Amino acid sequence: MLRILLVTPGATEYDQQGRIQGNLDIPLCADGREQVADVIGELGEFHPEAVYASPCESCEQTAKELGAAFDVRPKSVEKLANLDHGLWQGMLIEDVKTKQPKVFRQWREQPETVCPPQGETVQAAEERVGEVLRKVLKKHKSHDSVVLVVPEPLASLVRHLLRKDALTDFWGREPGHASWEAIETPAAIGGA
Repeated sequence: MLRILLVTPGATEYDQQGRIQGNLDIPLCADGREQVADVIGELGEFHPEAVYASPCESCEQTAKELGAAFDVRPKSVEKLANLDHGLWQGMLIEDVKTKQPKVFRQWREQPETVCPPQGETVQAAEERVGEVLRKVLKKHKSHDSVVLVVPEPLASLVRHLLRKDALTDFWGREPGHASWEAIETPAAIGGA
């Protein structure tokens, strides 16, 4: 059984400002770097054989620190990029909520039914992330641990695909604080 250590990166300035980051390339802030150090301390009992990361700067910085701690070279994976929130990227979450309350509520409750203007659908993200997960599961079949460093809300999508459950609470985990969880995954991810 493969253990996926799902890690979200530390905070960025956008997270602290309450902005929609999407797939914008924003570095960790000072608080975010401290959060990553805390996560590394918590993961000390694990010995992952690989670290895969979203190509955004905050995830790559987090993965670099994890890789150094575990003596593993992190790999940036383009298809693990966060959801593209199109024209919403950079906006304050509160502004979207105020200006488009019905769409915002639908985005929170049924994310698969909303596509931000010039953004990406959840289904498109699910397809590309599913492809990455299938490859990771095929490559690391044994009782190993593998780290995936991905930002929210993509981490919620990864969680959904690995657990094979309903896509609920998609936006329940707000970005802006490094965290981790272990997910045991005995079965392959569905799809082609």
